[in-house]
Amino acid sequence: MDKKRIIFIMNPISGTISKAGIPEIIKHTLDHDKFDYEIKYTERAGHATEIAQDAMRNNIDIVVAVGGDGTVNEVAKAIVHSNTALGIIPCGSGNGLARHLMLPINIKKSIQIINECEIHDLDFGVINNFPFFCTCGMGFDAFVSMKFAESGKRGPITYVENVLREGLKYKPETYTIEDETGTKRYEAFLISIANASQYGNNAYIAPQASMSDGVMDVIIMEPFDVLEAPQVSFDMFNKTLNKNSRIKTFTCKELHIHRSKPGVIHYDGDPVMTGKDIDVKLHEKGIKIIVNPHANKNKRQPNVVQTAFTEFFNQIHGIRCDLKKDINKSGKRIEVLSRAIQRKLNL
Repeated sequence: MDKKRIIFIMNPISGTISKAGIPEIIKHTLDHDKFDYEIKYTERAGHATEIAQDAMRNNIDIVVAVGGDGTVNEVAKAIVHSNTALGIIPCGSGNGLARHLMLPINIKKSIQIINECEIHDLDFGVINNFPFFCTCGMGFDAFVSMKFAESGKRGPITYVENVLREGLKYKPETYTIEDETGTKRYEAFLISIANASQYGNNAYIAPQASMSDGVMDVIIMEPFDVLEAPQVSFDMFNKTLNKNSRIKTFTCKELHIHRSKPGVIHYDGDPVMTGKDIDVKLHEKGIKIIVNPHANKNKRQPNVVQTAFTEFFNQIHGIRCDLKKDINKSGKRIEVLSRAIQRKLNL
């Protein structure tokens, strides 16, 4: 039996953990009876795509993205509609695609999944010519992605801080949405189009989404009262967002969105400025990905961010009565909640 050829593409600066020891872990964990491998390091933005394209042209069997969702996107978009499969060693701050696929965050265990080499043909999407594999969107989540990118810091705490600070003053927009069933108009806080179920860190924007069902899940988050924000966020981490009254969802294969002015969108968390018109299309079974054959889709491990959010929202629920009294007196909803949040988080 011929060995499969693997190239590990490593972004040395993505994510929140050091990758210095990963080559040694690969050396000792990878099944050398099954695979011949080499490791290549990225040197600049877009370099991972170049390496993956060369690998595909040279008929490499598997390219493994070692990094976060940005690295995964760079590698994956180079090998769509080919016989080269994607592997993932998740080392990012969110690891949305890896978590959706129930891949281990532990590096050694993720290499053991690669050893089993179970490959599925899965869906991916394209928004205005930008491929995405997890989620894309516009509105508040794209705005926060831009703030997150501008902050220069990575990690879930930075993301949470941006959500809390910016969410209290973000203004919803009006969108005209056209799909296979017709045209509708919405005022929305955000619109997310999901190929996979979550943003990362177990924040489930589309708990019912699947990468093998041939459709995208569209999530429209309508404007909500500032006192409803804790429940909306809690539902996201509790996989119950689709049951929230402020959420409208539907599925489709293609989508056209028109908004009143140009602005930012995101694809797999990477922000980019674009015009008033946005087109999104699903490519069914367009990419081969190594999956976890032991994944239990009904089992979800809590993480640090999820636990912190739960504790935080319990605190917020505990002060809602006081907030309502203060708000009724002052009429300044945003200022009152902002001060309460800052006190609780010591921001």
